[in-house]
Amino acid sequence: MQNTTPPARPAEARRADAARPLYRERLSPSLWMLGSAAVVAPMAALVFVQFDGALSLAIGFAVGILVVAGMILGSPVIEVRGTELRAGRAHIDVALLGEPVALTGDEARAARGTGLDSRGWHLIRGGVAGIVVLPDIDPDDPVSSWTISSRTPDRLAAAVRHAQTAR
Repeated sequence: MQNTTPPARPAEARRADAARPLYRERLSPSLWMLGSAAVVAPMAALVFVQFDGALSLAIGFAVGILVVAGMILGSPVIEVRGTELRAGRAHIDVALLGEPVALTGDEARAARGTGLDSRGWHLIRGGVAGIVVLPDIDPDDPVSSWTISSRTPDRLAAAVRHAQTAR
Protein backbone atom coordinates (compact mmCIF):
# COMPACT_ATOMS: atom_id res chain seq x y z
CA MET A 1 0.00 0.00 0.00
CA GLN A 2 1.33 3.41 -1.00
CA ASN A 3 1.49 6.41 1.24
CA THR A 4 -0.92 9.00 -0.21
CA THR A 5 -0.07 11.74 2.27
CA PRO A 6 1.46 14.70 0.43
CA PRO A 7 4.92 15.69 1.61
CA ALA A 8 5.09 18.56 4.07
CA ARG A 9 5.76 21.88 2.43
CA PRO A 10 9.09 23.40 3.33
CA ALA A 11 9.06 26.52 5.46
CA GLU A 12 10.53 28.48 2.55
CA ALA A 13 7.49 27.68 0.36
CA ARG A 14 5.11 28.78 3.13
CA ARG A 15 7.04 32.06 3.53
CA ALA A 16 6.95 32.61 -0.23
CA ASP A 17 3.15 32.19 -0.19
CA ALA A 18 2.88 34.72 2.65
CA ALA A 19 5.10 37.16 0.74
CA ARG A 20 2.94 36.96 -2.39
CA PRO A 21 0.00 39.40 -2.31
CA LEU A 22 -3.53 37.96 -2.47
CA TYR A 23 -4.66 41.21 -4.08
CA ARG A 24 -2.85 44.25 -5.44
CA GLU A 25 -4.23 47.28 -7.23
CA ARG A 26 -2.73 50.68 -8.02
CA LEU A 27 -5.31 53.45 -8.05
CA SER A 28 -3.68 55.24 -10.94
CA PRO A 29 -5.27 58.37 -12.42
CA SER A 30 -7.72 58.10 -15.29
CA LEU A 31 -6.60 58.74 -18.86
CA TRP A 32 -8.39 62.09 -18.74
CA MET A 33 -6.31 63.16 -15.75
CA LEU A 34 -3.08 61.97 -17.36
CA GLY A 35 -3.97 63.77 -20.58
CA SER A 36 -4.75 66.94 -18.65
CA ALA A 37 -1.42 66.70 -16.82
CA ALA A 38 0.43 66.28 -20.12
CA VAL A 39 -0.65 69.84 -21.01
CA VAL A 40 2.29 71.07 -18.91
CA ALA A 41 4.64 69.86 -21.67
CA PRO A 42 3.81 72.62 -24.18
CA MET A 43 3.65 75.16 -21.35
CA ALA A 44 7.17 74.29 -20.25
CA ALA A 45 8.33 74.38 -23.89
CA LEU A 46 6.88 77.87 -24.32
CA VAL A 47 8.86 79.14 -21.33
CA PHE A 48 12.17 78.06 -22.90
CA VAL A 49 11.42 78.77 -26.58
CA GLN A 50 13.12 82.17 -26.33
CA PHE A 51 16.48 80.43 -25.75
CA ASP A 52 16.43 77.61 -28.30
CA GLY A 53 13.58 75.90 -30.16
CA ALA A 54 15.02 72.38 -30.05
CA LEU A 55 16.01 72.71 -26.40
CA SER A 56 12.55 74.00 -25.47
CA LEU A 57 10.90 70.98 -27.16
CA ALA A 58 13.21 68.58 -25.31
CA ILE A 59 12.53 70.31 -21.97
CA GLY A 60 8.78 70.31 -22.61
CA PHE A 61 8.83 66.61 -23.50
CA ALA A 62 10.87 65.76 -20.37
CA VAL A 63 8.59 67.81 -18.11
CA GLY A 64 5.49 66.12 -19.54
CA ILE A 65 6.97 62.65 -19.02
CA LEU A 66 8.04 63.50 -15.45
CA VAL A 67 4.62 64.85 -14.48
CA VAL A 68 2.73 61.85 -15.89
CA ALA A 69 5.21 59.38 -14.37
CA GLY A 70 4.99 61.16 -11.02
CA MET A 71 1.21 60.93 -11.05
CA ILE A 72 1.30 57.20 -11.80
CA LEU A 73 4.10 56.33 -9.37
CA GLY A 74 2.58 58.50 -6.63
CA SER A 75 -0.79 56.74 -6.83
CA PRO A 76 -1.82 54.75 -3.77
CA VAL A 77 -1.63 50.96 -3.83
CA ILE A 78 -4.22 48.66 -2.25
CA GLU A 79 -2.79 45.32 -1.22
CA VAL A 80 -3.79 42.29 0.83
CA ARG A 81 -0.66 40.35 1.79
CA GLY A 82 -0.64 37.64 4.42
CA THR A 83 -3.00 38.90 7.12
CA GLU A 84 -2.56 42.59 6.45
CA LEU A 85 -4.53 45.08 4.37
CA ARG A 86 -2.55 48.04 3.04
CA ALA A 87 -4.29 51.01 1.48
CA GLY A 88 -1.83 53.72 0.57
CA ARG A 89 0.38 54.28 3.62
CA ALA A 90 -2.20 52.93 6.07
CA HIS A 91 -2.29 49.28 7.10
CA ILE A 92 -4.35 47.08 9.41
CA ASP A 93 -4.50 43.41 10.35
CA VAL A 94 -7.55 41.81 8.70
CA ALA A 95 -8.49 40.20 12.03
CA LEU A 96 -9.48 43.70 13.19
CA LEU A 97 -11.92 44.12 10.29
CA GLY A 98 -15.47 42.87 9.98
CA GLU A 99 -17.22 41.47 6.91
CA PRO A 100 -16.25 43.50 3.81
CA VAL A 101 -19.06 44.95 1.70
CA ALA A 102 -18.34 45.47 -2.01
CA LEU A 103 -20.46 48.20 -3.59
CA THR A 104 -20.92 49.30 -7.20
CA GLY A 105 -23.25 51.62 -9.08
CA ASP A 106 -25.72 53.71 -7.07
CA GLU A 107 -24.81 51.96 -3.81
CA ALA A 108 -21.15 52.95 -4.25
CA ARG A 109 -22.14 56.51 -5.16
CA ALA A 110 -24.19 56.74 -1.96
CA ALA A 111 -21.36 55.24 0.12
CA ARG A 112 -18.98 57.91 -1.23
CA GLY A 113 -21.53 60.67 -0.63
CA THR A 114 -24.30 60.85 1.94
CA GLY A 115 -23.51 57.40 3.38
CA LEU A 116 -19.85 58.19 4.08
CA ASP A 117 -18.98 57.46 7.71
CA SER A 118 -17.49 60.60 9.26
CA ARG A 119 -15.56 58.54 11.83
CA GLY A 120 -14.13 56.24 9.17
CA TRP A 121 -10.84 56.11 7.30
CA HIS A 122 -11.18 56.82 3.58
CA LEU A 123 -9.12 56.20 0.46
CA ILE A 124 -11.41 57.46 -2.28
CA ARG A 125 -10.25 58.21 -5.82
CA GLY A 126 -12.25 60.03 -8.44
CA GLY A 127 -12.88 58.02 -11.58
CA VAL A 128 -12.88 54.71 -9.67
CA ALA A 129 -16.50 53.54 -9.49
CA GLY A 130 -16.33 50.68 -6.96
CA ILE A 131 -16.10 50.93 -3.18
CA VAL A 132 -15.35 48.42 -0.43
CA VAL A 133 -16.54 49.24 3.09
CA LEU A 134 -14.83 47.32 5.90
CA PRO A 135 -16.11 47.74 9.48
CA ASP A 136 -13.30 48.26 12.00
CA ILE A 137 -14.09 45.99 14.96
CA ASP A 138 -11.05 46.94 17.05
CA PRO A 139 -12.49 48.43 20.28
CA ASP A 140 -9.31 50.49 20.83
CA ASP A 141 -9.40 52.10 17.37
CA PRO A 142 -11.29 55.41 17.07
CA VAL A 143 -11.89 54.65 13.38
CA SER A 144 -15.23 52.92 12.80
CA SER A 145 -14.72 51.71 9.22
CA TRP A 146 -12.43 51.72 6.20
CA THR A 147 -13.86 52.92 2.88
CA ILE A 148 -11.61 52.12 -0.07
CA SER A 149 -12.07 52.78 -3.78
CA SER A 150 -11.40 49.80 -6.03
CA ARG A 151 -11.88 49.01 -9.71
CA THR A 152 -12.65 45.41 -8.68
CA PRO A 153 -14.40 45.67 -5.30
CA ASP A 154 -15.61 42.06 -5.36
CA ARG A 155 -12.04 40.77 -5.73
CA LEU A 156 -10.76 43.01 -2.93
CA ALA A 157 -13.57 41.88 -0.61
CA ALA A 158 -12.86 38.22 -1.48
CA ALA A 159 -9.13 38.68 -0.78
CA VAL A 160 -9.88 40.20 2.65
CA ARG A 161 -12.27 37.32 3.44
CA HIS A 162 -9.64 34.80 2.36
CA ALA A 163 -6.99 36.46 4.53
CA GLN A 164 -9.39 36.48 7.48
CA THR A 165 -10.04 32.72 7.19
CA ALA A 166 -6.36 31.90 6.61
CA ARG A 167 -5.44 32.91 10.17
